[in-house]
Amino acid sequence: MLTYLTDFSSYFGPLNLFRYITFRAAGATATALFFVFFFGPGIIAALRLKQGKGQPIREDGPASHLLTKKGTPTMGGLMILSGLVVSTILWANPKSAYVWIVVFVTLGFGAVGFYDDYLKVTKQSHLGFSGRARLAGEICIAVLACYFMMCASATPPVSSFGDIVAALGAPFHGDSPAARLAVPFVNGYVLDLGWSFPAFGALVIVAAGNAVNLTDGLDGLAIVPSMIAAGTFALIAYLAGNAIFAAYLGINFVPGAGELAVVVGALIGAGLGFLWFNAPPAQIFMGDTGSLALGGLIGTIAVAVKHEIVLALVGGLFVVEALSVIIQVGWFKRTGKRVFLMAPIHHHFEKKGWSEPQIVVRFWIISFVLALIGLATLKVR
Repeated sequence: MLTYLTDFSSYFGPLNLFRYITFRAAGATATALFFVFFFGPGIIAALRLKQGKGQPIREDGPASHLLTKKGTPTMGGLMILSGLVVSTILWANPKSAYVWIVVFVTLGFGAVGFYDDYLKVTKQSHLGFSGRARLAGEICIAVLACYFMMCASATPPVSSFGDIVAALGAPFHGDSPAARLAVPFVNGYVLDLGWSFPAFGALVIVAAGNAVNLTDGLDGLAIVPSMIAAGTFALIAYLAGNAIFAAYLGINFVPGAGELAVVVGALIGAGLGFLWFNAPPAQIFMGDTGSLALGGLIGTIAVAVKHEIVLALVGGLFVVEALSVIIQVGWFKRTGKRVFLMAPIHHHFEKKGWSEPQIVVRFWIISFVLALIGLATLKVR
């Protein structure tokens, strides 16, 4: 909303700063960071009081977890989401439909995760509600978001929030730039998915949400790779939202997508604030409330800026974590034997004797390297 201050820039020149995405992204980062710093202790105290025994710990996991993590409250994702939403509302341009679509998915996935966390805490079981019901909820949210993208990208540039509401509520009949799949390393080649786009986009978003969710198993393990991946897509969104940069790099120009850099700035600020309390030994876990929301946000931005395939590179750590679970479950059902000592794969390394900080920091490094590889695709055409 602070972008409206530019209307008074003729009276006070420095207000022109609010026109720049980079300035507002930095402001969003700082705002979210201080918001979580200020309100974080109160949120943790309230959750600890409400939850009592805290998040239930898997008894088949590493024995150290039963000693060091028992009693730690969960739902710390509420800290991240509150800081992210407040900061986004303040600093992002409300005229960008993509901002509201990403916030919609983030809060929607966060609500699904919150309900799952609630059941786990109240029932004191690591099992939440039905996997099929949870997946169905995520799919509905993601399909709706992808349909909104098709509507928004098929309309002329908007000039007010009312135009956004009208664009998102209008039936879609014609061609939509959002429904095209861009192929990395190939300049100008796109595949028009047409009406199959909502299904494809939803698959990407739901997969990203659940992959981050599976990665969240050690103190600080999921939040930093999420910030690295989101930061990577913030740069891609900024470039894709600028016609000159997009043409120079040979990537799809997505009008209004640059504002997603402000949303990611808010995420990074809130994530850093959360990490202060989540660093080993964690005072709070993000829970499904946070991990599903973060994954959904990253997946939605990747779909919005037409870099769905690049997401598999940038989020390679999340892909490996998810694959380790799929392989473990599938192979065990087939043969009765396990491929890994425990899945997801970070627990496998724990069973092999790696310390928790070793695993977490090394996975952070892997995430950073994968982000660099993903950014390299922008110029390798």
